[in-house]
Amino acid sequence: MHRKRRSPAFVFACEPGYHESIIPRNRIPMLELLRRRLASYRPRQLQTGRPQAGVLIALTDESDPKVILTRRASHLSTHQGEVAFPGGKQDNTDPDLLFTALREAQEEVGLDPALVDVIGPLGQVMSKHQLQVTPWVGVVPGGVRLEPNPHELESLFQVPLSFFLEDRRQRTDVINFRGMTHYVPAYQYGDYIIWGLTAYMLVELLNVGFDAGIPMKPRPEHQQAPA
Repeated sequence: MHRKRRSPAFVFACEPGYHESIIPRNRIPMLELLRRRLASYRPRQLQTGRPQAGVLIALTDESDPKVILTRRASHLSTHQGEVAFPGGKQDNTDPDLLFTALREAQEEVGLDPALVDVIGPLGQVMSKHQLQVTPWVGVVPGGVRLEPNPHELESLFQVPLSFFLEDRRQRTDVINFRGMTHYVPAYQYGDYIIWGLTAYMLVELLNVGFDAGIPMKPRPEHQQAPA
């Protein structure tokens, strides 16, 4: 049966260009709508006993917010050359995972934690290296100056949320891992491929915050156990 997508909270203007401007149907600015949605959202909490990590989904304070992404350095032992959010594994001295996400963002891209207006978390997920990851959504000033740490990153870049709201996916990856099948969108933006766990967390942000209605099979750890 054909699945009918829900109408998103935003429609796209008919102006030419690679990124059309988006107009709220209810005239609520995008970030204000996102704040309202996440204020009532109850993200999934996992009880895995695995090591934990925190990442920051940083959005610029603009009418069409941009999400800040990084490309990992090629010399790293894991995730070489992959696109990711700023973030990393929780240190023993970190009081909580929000602190972890903010600390890592400062270390990786020079983002002052005082500039981040934290909105709230999304659902926890497991990485392919069995880290339990908590994504935190935050707003940063438009035009904030950032600098990639060359010891950890090859580059950093920003992508308008409107690009993802159009669901301009390059492909849908079917990834088999430990007997489970994941269906994950992959997006190409310039020379960057945004895929895997990063794309998964982005889609949750779009669906929860803006009713994007992007279909995607839940990851295995989000499946309800049989009664």
